[in-house]
Amino acid sequence: MGGRHLSPPFLSVYGHITIDQIMAVDEFPPNSVSVNVLSKDMRIGGTGTNIAVTAASLGVPTALCGFVGNDFPKVFTDIITSKGVITDEFITMDGQCTAQALIVNDFNKEQRVFFYQGPQGSASDTNIVLKKNAGMSKYVHFSTGEPDYYINIMRSVKDRDRNIAFDPAQEIHKVWNREKFMTALKLSDIFFCNKYESASALKYTESSSLSEIKAKMAVCTEGAAGSEMYVNGKVTKIPVIKARRTVDNTGAGDAYRAGFYAGKYNGHSDIDSLIIGAATASFAVEETGALSNLPTLDMVMERADRYLGKL
Repeated sequence: MGGRHLSPPFLSVYGHITIDQIMAVDEFPPNSVSVNVLSKDMRIGGTGTNIAVTAASLGVPTALCGFVGNDFPKVFTDIITSKGVITDEFITMDGQCTAQALIVNDFNKEQRVFFYQGPQGSASDTNIVLKKNAGMSKYVHFSTGEPDYYINIMRSVKDRDRNIAFDPAQEIHKVWNREKFMTALKLSDIFFCNKYESASALKYTESSSLSEIKAKMAVCTEGAAGSEMYVNGKVTKIPVIKARRTVDNTGAGDAYRAGFYAGKYNGHSDIDSLIIGAATASFAVEETGALSNLPTLDMVMERADRYLGKL
């Protein structure tokens, strides 16, 4: 896959590019018992996709750097390219299957997820190092995927004029360990997590608070409680920006991050950029699916406006 652009990306994003299979059942069965699936839907997903597509839709020159198999649907590729995402490091691996999430929800809104890593989870085995766009970007965002592969790229593109964001998401608990986490953290300028992931971050760093984590900036999203920014021991509370309705929280954190980069691309401070992130997340929750309700930058700024410059 390829995308030709006259200007370099402002943002390069690494993370899973997935096929999400979403199913609903009345209730989860006991072992060895089958139940009927009430509904089934297939959507494009993954942290890399969600952040890159949302950021690009907000006008940020964004490269998506990652691997899929040759089973990746063309309609999903069209979604990515239609938003202007730079795709010259969006690579199809012949003979491999794309990362997939099987998500099953029951009547009580309990959820079970089965995840196949695909080539992104073992990117080192491809012998392809995707670092061209990262080497030209002002911000480089590393989310889910193989730790060793990401650490090697972090080392190769680390520069005083480049900001590296480390955002291991739910994989912080199982794919990362203390040694790899600390290595990536030292190479990073920004650390992103949510309130559940922060527990593993504190364990790995042997800290009692995110304010003690040695990153230039740490950001923790807390759902309906808003988010917090930690810089030099100081905590700044970022408010929730109200959505018209809340239907599905899937991808809200990814939208938040994309909105932050839109703020930075347009010259805003870190705090105001996080407010813009919160405004972007407010659109993501209004429809089912992380990319079902992509706003324009004007729509986001209208919601963010009353909060900007106030903190």
